[in-house]
Amino acid sequence: MAGTLRTAVVGSYPQPDWLVDRGLLRKLMAPRVRVAQIWRVPEVYLEQAQDDATAAAIKDQERAGIDIITDGEIRRESYSNRFASALGGIDPTKHGEIIGRTGRKIPVPLVSGPIERRAPVEVRDVQFLRERTDRTIKITLPGPFTMAQQAVDAYYGDTRSLALALAAAVNEEVKDLFAAGADVVQLDEPWLQARAEQAREYGVEAIDRALAGVTGTTALHLCFGYAALVEDKPAGYAFLAELDASRVDQVSIEAAQPQLDLAVLEALPSKTVMVGVLDLGDPAVESDEQVAVRIRRALEVVPAERLIVTPDCGMKYLPRDVAFGKLRALARGAALVKAEL
Repeated sequence: MAGTLRTAVVGSYPQPDWLVDRGLLRKLMAPRVRVAQIWRVPEVYLEQAQDDATAAAIKDQERAGIDIITDGEIRRESYSNRFASALGGIDPTKHGEIIGRTGRKIPVPLVSGPIERRAPVEVRDVQFLRERTDRTIKITLPGPFTMAQQAVDAYYGDTRSLALALAAAVNEEVKDLFAAGADVVQLDEPWLQARAEQAREYGVEAIDRALAGVTGTTALHLCFGYAALVEDKPAGYAFLAELDASRVDQVSIEAAQPQLDLAVLEALPSKTVMVGVLDLGDPAVESDEQVAVRIRRALEVVPAERLIVTPDCGMKYLPRDVAFGKLRALARGAALVKAEL
């Protein structure tokens, strides 16, 4: 992880239209349960098709000049549902229902027994990525706090106990992902921000349980929601400074679209920070200089050796040409700033 002022993606990259029904995907708004109907390819050919699309996403990130890349999360219907639905204890026949962050009722996993990870879920994803690039690679997982908020509990009796059980399952997966060749493992925890009061009660406890005994570089992503799905965003984080006491090495935030006051990063003196400098709510591709200006602002608060610059969030809902253009602007804008350091 050596280097100064690196570039990275947060997680997802757009899936091609021939692979998924992108209109339906947007309508479903980051599904919490499996939704096989979004895939355009018959089941018998689906893994092969996902592999081909993943290889293309990896190559796009390399061509754009990004330092730390992912598999694009191409095989997932959403950032959370693939891992959560694979766990033992999740009812295979029935769903629960909650009110989501947008105020709509959504189906979610129903916890009807003890949570257990029966088998690795994303190990092959890491192996596939590692075989196709010599760059630093990152894989993402839904965090235990967020998964607990996105479920109906009919077994544990309180959300903290559920979160800690999920954290134990995440811990097993994280260790296997590093063993498979991951350089960075990132937990996606947007609900720490959405449910800040509960997060202050047991959010860090759940994260630390998920990362107990882990020796690789770990990251945690906080956001206000995909720009394509959430337009009105707060100008500050309700839960952020608390993460400085956690085991996680890197903290990822969105800053471009919400025009975040980056002084908040002073509350994370022990962490490397990933700062979003691409506005994913704006369909226009930023100029190299626009990106450079945003990076310079971040450098006023965080030294270059602790700064990684990224898109605000996952790029899943963007048109592919826009996503590629924005990543290329990210790399070129960072290069402008690096030449000044």
